Amino acid sequence: MIKNSALFSRRSAKIATAVALGSLTAACGGGGGGGPIDTAYVARDVESLYGAAKTRLDNGQARVAAALFDEVERQHPYSPWARRAQLMSAFSYYVGSDYNKSIQSAQRFLSIHPGNKDAPYAYYLIALSYYEQISDVQRDQSVTNQALTALNEVQRRYPGTKYAADAKLKVDLVNDHLAGKEMEIGRFYQETGKWLAAQLRFQNVIKQYQTTSHTPEGLYRLVETSLALGVPQEARKYAAVLGSNYPGNEWYDKAYDLIGDEAPTLLGG
Repeated sequence: MIKNSALFSRRSAKIATAVALGSLTAACGGGGGGGPIDTAYVARDVESLYGAAKTRLDNGQARVAAALFDEVERQHPYSPWARRAQLMSAFSYYVGSDYNKSIQSAQRFLSIHPGNKDAPYAYYLIALSYYEQISDVQRDQSVTNQALTALNEVQRRYPGTKYAADAKLKVDLVNDHLAGKEMEIGRFYQETGKWLAAQLRFQNVIKQYQTTSHTPEGLYRLVETSLALGVPQEARKYAAVLGSNYPGNEWYDKAYDLIGDEAPTLLGG
């Protein structure tokens, strides 16, 4: 499971996002607005309406800002400001933790302006919005898989960009998270005596997520389940792989003890 102290920190992720959007917000800045009637429908010129939205965002009122940016597009659909407002709306929803609306706004921006210079950021924002919704390993991981797909899409479409670089880091964390889910299910099966079902989960870890932090334990659990299934030769194989790749690891030591008198030969000792 990924701890909150890692890059999963929503605060740090949103700070990074704000920095990434800095050039866009700077180019679209403006003053004005900020009163309680801002979100009511009042016909206003585009600059003052956009400025009111920007002021609300700067003051930490992200959801109100998002509604105002949406209003810019409704009142002035053919203005150059409307395009800016669409993406700023998606960003404001993201900052306000309304991730589904952020995704919808970013996707709408891309459907209307697929070749826009800010398209990479829109894809990145979609990925971040899924990423922020990743739950702990004891819950359903459908959003985690959506985050992985979206992050990989950023890397595929825009390699070499700062968005792809950050997406790569997050992909590693997402894979670690998914591996943790497989381990959690495998341990449950193991505890209930469903050895084959457990073994399949642990095999998924070492095949699909072999670069994650869960691989050493996965190999150890395969030693355990293989012995429980009465296939000691398989247990020896997994123990040897563990000893070869993770000498000195705590799971190596556990496997060494589990194999017993054969351990020095099996594990290269």
